[in-house]
Amino acid sequence: MELKTKVNAENGKQELFITREFDLPLELLFRAYTEADIVAQWMGTQVVQLDNRSGGAYRFETTDPKGNKHYFGGSIHELVPGKRIVRTFEMLQTPFGPQLEFLEFEAIGTERSRLNMQVVYRSVAIRDQILQLPFIQGINMAHQRLESYFIQQ
Repeated sequence: MELKTKVNAENGKQELFITREFDLPLELLFRAYTEADIVAQWMGTQVVQLDNRSGGAYRFETTDPKGNKHYFGGSIHELVPGKRIVRTFEMLQTPFGPQLEFLEFEAIGTERSRLNMQVVYRSVAIRDQILQLPFIQGINMAHQRLESYFIQQ
């Protein structure tokens, strides 16, 4: 599988950059990040809370094959419809702590769009630990499900 979602992690920095172009209009890409039923489909998770506004919060729950529940969530610091989401993200019950995410949405013509993300971690060591996980493959699979969700509609 071609990895369409590109991850750039410069050595010695506590951030990484994620870029993906989608065969989707900007409106659909933004909805994929802000509408609970769509988020649940492409992320493969239960959306417990999704308060999409500056000052809002979100919480997701997933169950692994052994039946263990895992929680993810954070605060939404800024939401500009169709343009930007600034939020924290934390995998609860892990040693990683919260990260800060800047998501920028951009139209590329009328039927294509681009997502640019900057993710900032507390330290270079934590960022490097995340990259040792199947993070890059996971985000590529998730973004492929996101795009496929709208194709199947």
